Amino acid sequence: MKIKKNDNVIVIAGNDRGKTGKVLKVFPKENRVIVEGVNIRKRHTKPTQKNPQGGIFEKEAPIHVSNVMILDPKTNEPSRIGAKIILDEKTGKKKSARISKKSGEMLQ
Repeated sequence: MKIKKNDNVIVIAGNDRGKTGKVLKVFPKENRVIVEGVNIRKRHTKPTQKNPQGGIFEKEAPIHVSNVMILDPKTNEPSRIGAKIILDEKTGKKKSARISKKSGEMLQ
């Protein structure tokens, strides 16, 4: 899975198409991600000792990773992700870095 936590993504399919947000959590085994403000579900809860009020709570539900694309940091448009081997100046070792295919900009 090429999408990681804290990446900015855009939803490209489904009811929330066009919405953008930050990835809050990644589930690699299920190929799903939770995106901030996307795929909101309502949960009805009874009053408990922890939450004496109870009520209806809204929270994000997971969305399939194929329905999101990473946002290019330079142009702020959807882009695919590639890998590039770079040389680390401090240690002199080779490292793999994620890059945006659209602009060639490195992702954190």
